Amino acid sequence: MLKLTPEEESFRDEVRDFIRANLPANIKYKVDNNLLKKKDDFVRWEKILYANGYYAGSWPVEYGGQGWTVMQQYLFEQENALAGAPFISPYGVNMVGPVIYTFGNTEQKLKWLPPTLRNDIWWCQGYSEPNSGSDLASLKCSARREGDYYIVNGTKMWTTEAHYADMMHILVRTDDTGKKHEGISFLLLDMSDPGVTISPIITIDGLYHTNQTFFDNVKVPVANRIGEEGDGWKMAKFLLENERTAIADTGAKARAVDKMIGMVTRLGEADPGADENILFRVRLADIESQLASVLALERRLVQAWSRGESSAHEPSVLKVRATELQQDMSILMSDLNGVYKGVYNIQRVDSGEILEEGTAVDEASSANYLYLYGRCASVYGGTNEIQRNIIARTFLRNG
Repeated sequence: MLKLTPEEESFRDEVRDFIRANLPANIKYKVDNNLLKKKDDFVRWEKILYANGYYAGSWPVEYGGQGWTVMQQYLFEQENALAGAPFISPYGVNMVGPVIYTFGNTEQKLKWLPPTLRNDIWWCQGYSEPNSGSDLASLKCSARREGDYYIVNGTKMWTTEAHYADMMHILVRTDDTGKKHEGISFLLLDMSDPGVTISPIITIDGLYHTNQTFFDNVKVPVANRIGEEGDGWKMAKFLLENERTAIADTGAKARAVDKMIGMVTRLGEADPGADENILFRVRLADIESQLASVLALERRLVQAWSRGESSAHEPSVLKVRATELQQDMSILMSDLNGVYKGVYNIQRVDSGEILEEGTAVDEASSANYLYLYGRCASVYGGTNEIQRNIIARTFLRNG
């Protein structure tokens, strides 16, 4: 059980009250009904948070944040999810923002942090490549320096939300003569520059989330390089560690379990003795126990991080268990729709239209959207296979 101080309890209650009073109903409806959220949904909610001091709360005060502790950030994310608010789009405020205020110079902080904080810039991430995903250090997208510019050539894969983005924070190879972890630099690239081409990738849910992005002699000012040339790997590790600590998303999972409890209860009331309904109760109990264990690990890590401690392998354990649980939950959610479990109305999921009462087809479509899109959960943020390698190396090294 998470033990909070009186100050932390007060903070949690304040956040809870604010979100419930200010979350727009149509955005909450999309979250509650597992419908596709669009850029406007995220921006609208995040600007509400910014206007009231809840956006980028973990940023240092001198850069416009609130200086939240690790525990406060965790409590905010939990309450945001539990209330039915969309997750905070991470590429700006949670990824590149901390990189800039940690590694950037004064001019870069003044130029990029205020508009990122106000959500006036929509960022995307340029990391993975067709043959360099989990083995990120093998990336080949190149940046050749010519005077005050880098000339960028190559491609990035799985550039989520690049079609919405104003800017990309991108890892490029500026030197290929040393070890593969060396010679990587971190640039800020304007997506409107000549030579940038975005090619949509339609995922198995039939919707448009991600892209392959091509760079053909794109000119990026040297002034847009964060840190020294060749220091990109250090920033990449810093950014990915921030990403993996937030990947469990247990608040959203707790809401999903509550919804499944209602579905299983209704099925049981209709036919309590049916073998299938008994099996559903067993499967749900297993899901609940898995969520309890993930929550326990997550809270232990949060408390350790609050004390300034770190772990080589436990964030990887959390990532693997949380994403596999997410996929298990989506399978059960789909199965609970019975004869409709194979139905998928993509127009319903994409439209986000508010209905007075959804049909069985609508319910099944929402569940199957979670199932289909959730297949990527064990891939993003470092594949689960790579996370298992990290776990294994830790124990082999210490064994």
